[in-house]
Amino acid sequence: MKYIRQFAIILTISFIGEGCHFFIPLPIPASIYGLLILLFALRAGIVRVESVQDVGRFLVEIMPLMFIPAAVGLMETWPLLEPVFVPFLVILVVSTILVMAVTGWCTQGILRLEEKKKKESRTYE
Repeated sequence: MKYIRQFAIILTISFIGEGCHFFIPLPIPASIYGLLILLFALRAGIVRVESVQDVGRFLVEIMPLMFIPAAVGLMETWPLLEPVFVPFLVILVVSTILVMAVTGWCTQGILRLEEKKKKESRTYE
């Protein structure tokens, strides 16, 4: 029963996100609205983490399974993708490398800032 309640909370918030997408004419996917609403609800204490944690973990664990329909859809549209496959592949590889590099630099910067703050707090003690 606990899992049904947790899933119902997530589903309700997703439904509210769909409603926001319908009523607010911005080019933002409904799932993003739902994620933002869930984030707000969690941060504001409206929804407790414990009330969605187990089902959230389960959904993250099965996430790779959710990409299968999208992959099948790409396979069905191969005649449309074939002429642009090489540029698409180049864009995919370059953007992946850029995202990894920027993420690494940001992480290193944050770790350096935290280390600097720890050193400063030790000097004042």
